[in-house]
Amino acid sequence: MGQTLAQKILSAHTDHEVKFNELVIANVDVCATQDGTGPLAIKEFKKLNKPLKNPKRTILFIDHAAPSPRKELSNAHNIIRDFAKEYGAVLSDIGCGVCHQRLIEEYVNPGEILVGADSHTCTSGALGAFATGMGSTDIAVSMAFGKTWFKVPQSFKIEVTGKFKENVCSKDLMLYLIGMIGADGATYKALEFCGDTIENMEMSQRFTLANMAVEAGAKAGLFETDEKTKEYLTKHNRGDKFKETKIDPDAEYERVIKIKAEDIEPMVSCPHTVDNTKKASELNNVKINQVFIGTCTNGRIEDLRIAANILKGHHVADGVRLIVAPASKDIYMQAAREGLLEIFLEAGGNFLPAGCGPCVGVHGGILGDGEVCLATQNRNFQGRMGNTNGFIYLSSPYTAAKSAIKGYIC
Repeated sequence: MGQTLAQKILSAHTDHEVKFNELVIANVDVCATQDGTGPLAIKEFKKLNKPLKNPKRTILFIDHAAPSPRKELSNAHNIIRDFAKEYGAVLSDIGCGVCHQRLIEEYVNPGEILVGADSHTCTSGALGAFATGMGSTDIAVSMAFGKTWFKVPQSFKIEVTGKFKENVCSKDLMLYLIGMIGADGATYKALEFCGDTIENMEMSQRFTLANMAVEAGAKAGLFETDEKTKEYLTKHNRGDKFKETKIDPDAEYERVIKIKAEDIEPMVSCPHTVDNTKKASELNNVKINQVFIGTCTNGRIEDLRIAANILKGHHVADGVRLIVAPASKDIYMQAAREGLLEIFLEAGGNFLPAGCGPCVGVHGGILGDGEVCLATQNRNFQGRMGNTNGFIYLSSPYTAAKSAIKGYIC
């Protein structure tokens, strides 16, 4: 019997062919934390009284509250900075970008295992890596020993064929899928994406799918590697790290889900769960106060181009705040070179430093009571943007930009 992508990568890191639901100890290539989870991971790591196993591939990110909005978080940031200096770990400080975007830009390669103290660590699965989020204590152990335990997940095969309609993209596909199977429909499974739609998809859109795998409860979101993977790695000075990873034709899947791309409309997740999905066309009576374009889900240069193309020559509706946060400094600089910043600013937009921004509800766009935000982020739980009396809808950059002009979801 052939192996799934998840089995192949875990097998390569345990020196034997793993079986579904087997408990294994696997070698880890990259460990990551961020400013919300990093201080606890550091505290637990120091209890072990050991050096970092691989300091050059232990990455500490300051991105969730960057720059810090209050003294308590400033002190937490200094804990991270001091640790990186003392132990030789890599520090990604304020303004460098969201951890998940930075990991795919610089640190993770096909066939590797990445563990991070953040649920959206699964973003790197689009590079053909087994990337997953864990608790801070698990990450501390991985930092010290260079290995951790896994239960080998069973996999769902997500086969997507055909072409998207105009103004439809992978964000709509993912919201459609999560609406279909539910927010817990793939708990501790690996979602493995394939089909000609996926093969023709640019890396930016694959990253969106991998990023939101956890919103269906998945342990990982995985993709085969191909020429587009290689091109992306080459662009980011890691072409020599390319490794071909393919699904075995006779691999065993717990479930196979087939989707026709042409059946998908622009989708929106409604408050307060990601699987509460509707077609955008059904929500044109929902007025919005804020639109947020960015995050590790849809803050890449391709997403900013989409939104800028729609906003060019227009202005956001009266009463609508448009907030933009590029996912990394490199993306911010590229947007500046292409003139995208000017388009957003002329349309009435406002820019935040590269980072998480209001997605995590700490700063940079917290909602007022009763306010509605349409965001390109991955999560819309009650209180996610800092106010339990706020309402968050999720959409693609297409829908977000068009809605900012109209003043209501459209």
